[in-house]
Amino acid sequence: MGGAVSAGEDNDELIDNLKEAQYIRTELVEQAFRAIDRADYYLEEFKDNAYKDLAWKHGNIHLSAPCIYSEVMEALDLQPGLSFLNLGSGTGYLSSMVGLILGPFGVNHGVELHSDVIEYAKQKLDFFIKTSDSFDKFEFCEPSFVTGNCLEISPDCTQYDRVYCGAGVQKEHEDYMKNLLKVGGILVMPLEEKLTKITRTGPSAWETKKILAVSFAPLIQPNHADSGKSRLVHLPPVAVRSLQDLARIAIRGTIKKLIHEETMSKNGNGLKNPPRFKRRRVRRRRMETIVFLDKEVFASRISNPSDDNNNSEDLEDERREEEEPKPSELKPDPPVNFLREKVLSLPLPDPLKYYLLYYREK
Repeated sequence: MGGAVSAGEDNDELIDNLKEAQYIRTELVEQAFRAIDRADYYLEEFKDNAYKDLAWKHGNIHLSAPCIYSEVMEALDLQPGLSFLNLGSGTGYLSSMVGLILGPFGVNHGVELHSDVIEYAKQKLDFFIKTSDSFDKFEFCEPSFVTGNCLEISPDCTQYDRVYCGAGVQKEHEDYMKNLLKVGGILVMPLEEKLTKITRTGPSAWETKKILAVSFAPLIQPNHADSGKSRLVHLPPVAVRSLQDLARIAIRGTIKKLIHEETMSKNGNGLKNPPRFKRRRVRRRRMETIVFLDKEVFASRISNPSDDNNNSEDLEDERREEEEPKPSELKPDPPVNFLREKVLSLPLPDPLKYYLLYYREK
């Protein structure tokens, strides 16, 4: 689960709270979290809980707490063009955020045990591509998912720059996980009740860092009772982009550059982010225990001794902020999708315009 930060009223406020509590620390990770609304990965009847810092599980569908995903994204140190493997890819929420950073020339693969969850992930991925207002701000590395047990990956599979495992890894499987990494790669996984970051610094050299106390459901062991044989998982091939795809990426990139230059000439210093309303100060909560319930994840941090000394100051800050006049309740107009407008204005046949826009509905 989580509960390390206050609940938000929407996705942006959830991200504001994660930033305040220092779970989100870099701009790239913040942009990815803001681009994908966490509520879109919930079933409709459970969306009221989407912006709480809590894990969610329904049947085989599972989402870790936002504070966990924040720490994972920061620890992976993602960069454009890298290859990523998500073991226990679930709803695809994390894989999609990673894909926004990897860009069009990255590799984004996921392995998931349950076929119904993979179908759910594909539906959510399609919904994001077709309808998200933020999709056109990025060049996306679309994730590919395969069904299987992540402990049965074919030994001849390629190695990856970044690997994440979303289930508790037993000590006996640590070397198996390490061998999925390229030299220089980073592996993040729950190991011995700690979210652990392992960097491969050489063919047989590793650096290990414990990040966060957590409790994850353990990896499900392969079951060979039926056939007695291992069912090897074959990961998707690392495909080369088609000429058509490369042309689309290049054209969209050129249009984005033109839009940026036009904005620079109009504003002098580029497009500024609209001012955000001041929000109540968020303090990281002291968490003394770890609780485990099925596949829910409950995180524990070592609190800062100075937190208690600052309680009175925080209360005073909150009192002053409550006394300040509140901003207008009017919501700002939705942002304009300049890329879409520019593409639609081009003297091109409609089918080509729609291709450049990924046949998006908005």
